[in-house]
Amino acid sequence: MALMPVADALAAILAGAEPLPEEMVALDDAWHRVLARDVAARRTQPPQAMSAMDGYAVRAADAADLSVRLKVIGEVAAGRPFERKVGQGEAMRIFTGGVIPDGADAVIIQEDTAIDGDHIAITEAAVRGRHIRPAGVDFREGDVLLTRGRRLTDRDLSLAAGMNYPELAVHRRPKVAVLATGDELVMPGATPGPGQIVYSNGYGIRALARAAGAEVVDLGIAADTVDATAQGIRRAREANADILITMGGASVGDHDLVKRSLEAEGTAMMFWRIAMRPGKPMMHGRLGTMRVIGLPGNPVSSYVCGFLFLVPLIRALSGRDAVHHRRESALLGHDLAANDQREDYLRARLEAREDGTLIAVPVSHQDSSLLGNLAAARALVIRPPFAPAAAKGSRCELLRLPE
Repeated sequence: MALMPVADALAAILAGAEPLPEEMVALDDAWHRVLARDVAARRTQPPQAMSAMDGYAVRAADAADLSVRLKVIGEVAAGRPFERKVGQGEAMRIFTGGVIPDGADAVIIQEDTAIDGDHIAITEAAVRGRHIRPAGVDFREGDVLLTRGRRLTDRDLSLAAGMNYPELAVHRRPKVAVLATGDELVMPGATPGPGQIVYSNGYGIRALARAAGAEVVDLGIAADTVDATAQGIRRAREANADILITMGGASVGDHDLVKRSLEAEGTAMMFWRIAMRPGKPMMHGRLGTMRVIGLPGNPVSSYVCGFLFLVPLIRALSGRDAVHHRRESALLGHDLAANDQREDYLRARLEAREDGTLIAVPVSHQDSSLLGNLAAARALVIRPPFAPAAAKGSRCELLRLPE
């Protein structure tokens, strides 16, 4: 089977990926969830004109002359309006958040006044509208301020609360089941035997999935047998996973049994080799409604493929309005040789010049087993298939890795 181009592989993985059904959640549970409906304000904020400072509410026409003395007729605090109207030559003591009384059209801050019994003198002339927050200056009832497909930030939650929403309609989180395979794997903290290695891939993949908005189910490590792998696949279906991620066993060796196990369970395979580096032996298929992504066993290949393919799929199922990673431009930090037929994703450090120019410096060793270089990288420099040699200082495209 010919190697599938990266863009075609991503299109196949995202094909038919519709947002999952909505559910209502309390505001405290809505952080980083994706809105399923537009949200329109249920009230006007502020509902009435309010003071932005502590001071005195006055008629600007009465306080234009610094020689004036104004009679204080009452006090307005936040939540305690005063019903009397401010008349000619009068002032109302007011505190931040207090409703501007009828008749007043300016606030003189307390630092610009001097108290003399039940009167005040002023040291700064009033200006009509100064230090007043007009009714609706933030938003008005019916204004749509949060839109469907938005992933909610902490600031959005405060806004929704101010709009008088105790809960919001969001899309259900995609459930991602993660299954590792390999007799050679032992858990962190164990002492590896001859030929064994410490299992690391799942920790990065599960973190990627959670950061993208998924609920994660860890299915552990399956032995290198068709039966053990098939049992793991069945556990993913029993957990009602939307996505099954397998790691390892995706190559063409006698012990690479994942594709065989998936097909034995009824998976319709879409592809199993792609034209990229790292990550050529990656698989994708559908098992009923469950989407399957088979990641390579090498840790860098596994992570890069998870970042490039799993994260956009989670975003699509979550209902995000922005699904794809955003490409950026930078200057190369050193020369690069011509590329071959596979699209290359080079792990790179990022540096910034004093003028703000971004420099991408690919790490010296790009082997797909080197976790140290992956952890040190801040971006992936993209090299298209058959790209010619590129000189230091030339333009390149990159994807930033999560921080």
